[in-house]
Amino acid sequence: MTLVAGIDSSTQSCKVVVRDAGTGALVRHGSAPHPAGTEADPADWEQALHRAVAAAGGIDDVAALSVGGQQHGAVCLDEDGNVVRPAMLWNDTRSAGAAEELVGELGAAEWVRRTGSVPVASFTVTKLRWMAGHEPANARRIAAVCLPHDWLTWRLRGAPGIDAITTDRSDASGTGYFDPVSNEHLHDLVVRALGHDVLLPRVLAPSEGLTHGNLVIGPGAGDNAAAAIGVGAGNDAVVSLGTSGTAFVRSDVCARDVSGSVAGFADATGAFLPLVCTLNAAQVLDAACTVLGVDHHGLARLAMSAHSGADGLVMVPYLNGERTPNLPFATGGLLGLTLANMTPANIARAAVEGILCGIAGAIDALRAEGAVVDTVRLVGGAASSPAVRAIAPGILGVPVLLPVPGEYVADGAARQAAWALTGELPQWPVESEAAEQTRSAAHVRERYAEARQHWIARNSD
Repeated sequence: MTLVAGIDSSTQSCKVVVRDAGTGALVRHGSAPHPAGTEADPADWEQALHRAVAAAGGIDDVAALSVGGQQHGAVCLDEDGNVVRPAMLWNDTRSAGAAEELVGELGAAEWVRRTGSVPVASFTVTKLRWMAGHEPANARRIAAVCLPHDWLTWRLRGAPGIDAITTDRSDASGTGYFDPVSNEHLHDLVVRALGHDVLLPRVLAPSEGLTHGNLVIGPGAGDNAAAAIGVGAGNDAVVSLGTSGTAFVRSDVCARDVSGSVAGFADATGAFLPLVCTLNAAQVLDAACTVLGVDHHGLARLAMSAHSGADGLVMVPYLNGERTPNLPFATGGLLGLTLANMTPANIARAAVEGILCGIAGAIDALRAEGAVVDTVRLVGGAASSPAVRAIAPGILGVPVLLPVPGEYVADGAARQAAWALTGELPQWPVESEAAEQTRSAAHVRERYAEARQHWIARNSD
């Protein structure tokens, strides 16, 4: 039996799966947490990776591996390969003003024409502009910029020199200085943001492997692109509810949304991955658990005991700012409170409905760009909640498939590793069940839309 490993270095933790390259059967797995925050010392990721590998029983018997990682994080290195400053992560909103500056300088249409996306605070290019303006001494030291999965892959290869750092097109397409159609970095946009040019990683082909001793290391991928491979996404839309919430579809053409709602990302197979991201998903449920003094099972029971619409209570869950709509400094709101509806059950229900209404808006944005969304595959940590599973079909308005809970980013990385090893992307089975179809909750979406417009106006002042 030939073994392959997949690594998911996410915002919150590192997960490792070891699978049979032929059948996809899970052999063993392990995980380790990452420190919380919106910036991180990359060394913490490497230490977590080693702990997760140890928890998974090691990788000495593995023939190939690949790394999926959180997108956008700016890992800045000097000419000797030393980290210049802690990596600013996707959820660091300090660069919101830098994003506005960059969009104002070229115009949204030009950014979309060149990169497929309008820069927002999460994108790497905005982090570079922020550093140039706020940390000029650090900015001048930067000789190379890469992404979290690029850096970990490089470290796994023994850190042979910054000119050996590699990336893949899916993760590169989230930087704001990459053309996902030509698959080329746009160095003039780096210079515009940072003030000088830097070394950028070589972009590997989707199945291109690198060798390190007897180990084949795949090109890696951004977390959403890896999840698309892991879940076996075809024509279905995928909704991933992790730290952030994302909705994406596989496409043969790059998205060109000048409004900025849909990012024109590449996928990890050679196609494209139009994607809409909301900043608030699983952490909203975590916060609701804290407020209500329950665990996640208790929260789910409360939510399912309440009526659809939470008796008029609406949560606008912008607890960490928001990306779609682009309100990086927004706060959340609990609207429509009355003496009658201010109950734990309604608060729990409003938290779940608020997350899902945001995702329903993301799916609407994909449809506006021409995507056909007839079915949704629901994955991610929050997708394991019985309440999320029960409420999602009514809010999203389409049949919902529920893949067996798993580590789909790590699984996608493992499939890519097998691809790099054998030259053929394996067709591993993914078990799914259909969520029970419930009555349409259009009234919930209408009420949420009214509350959201009120909240957008308040947070835009």
